[in-house]
Amino acid sequence: MGELSKLPNIGAALEAQLADADITDADGLRAAGSRGAWLRIRARDPSACYMRLCALEGALRGVRWHRLDEGTKRALKDFYLAHKGK
Repeated sequence: MGELSKLPNIGAALEAQLADADITDADGLRAAGSRGAWLRIRARDPSACYMRLCALEGALRGVRWHRLDEGTKRALKDFYLAHKGK
């Protein structure tokens, strides 16, 4: 496992998906943002879920995704619902 797995919420499987999406380090994840990274993963894996999006946002904020505030979770859910079928 590499650098990304040191971030909260990023295990080996998500790190591999990020690498497949050409995101290989924390700087790349910050540049893509949680939404952009999720869209890149989703393009390769249609099963990418809301929780994966939250995991990415939590990783960027340095917290477990469960600790994201309700406003952030709601915004992520709206984004997910708007893009899940595309």
